[in-house]
Amino acid sequence: MTVRKGEAWGEAGGLPAEGVVVSGDAEARAVVTEARRAGEPAPPLGLLGGDLCRTLGGRGDERRLRSDTGVRVPVDLCSVLVDGRQHWFVAHLVARRGWWRGRILAAMNAEFLGPWDVAPRAHPGDGLLDVLDVSPAMSLADRWSARSRLGSGGHVPHPAIAVSRRRAVQVDFDAPTPVWLDGERVGDARRLSVRVEPDALVCVV
Repeated sequence: MTVRKGEAWGEAGGLPAEGVVVSGDAEARAVVTEARRAGEPAPPLGLLGGDLCRTLGGRGDERRLRSDTGVRVPVDLCSVLVDGRQHWFVAHLVARRGWWRGRILAAMNAEFLGPWDVAPRAHPGDGLLDVLDVSPAMSLADRWSARSRLGSGGHVPHPAIAVSRRRAVQVDFDAPTPVWLDGERVGDARRLSVRVEPDALVCVV
């Protein structure tokens, strides 16, 4: 069930027999993609690392994942059409031609992107994406300043960074723009159509 304020989220329990242990977000995405392309639901995932794991408070302890001290949580899965081709991601989408110039788009299911606290309000069980859209007009000085505050989440609010919480978002770019899903580049795109699939994945931490 999608998390609601004041209500319990998740339950105690280890990874079931059909579950798959993954070391990070890219590996989780690969497992999900294989299942979805075969027309099957994604298996439960035991998270040992990655930005989704960190957001969920995971400890990277495989023994815990397989014991009753683990915690099972329903997690949103994200689907994206990259110029019409479907992909999935578990933690984040980033589209950019560079960090220091041009537009940057981040669609966050997790709070973190590597060492950065990109989306302090993001929750992977709320049925929403936290979308940050950096204006191409943002100056180099402001980008440098924002980057220096990313570790603590202090880069927002900023007038050149539009922040929204969405169930779905469609974005058009002026030119082909590189796209990364869970840290892996999947190609270039002029159009992205992203949506959340609430509670489509079970994770154990």
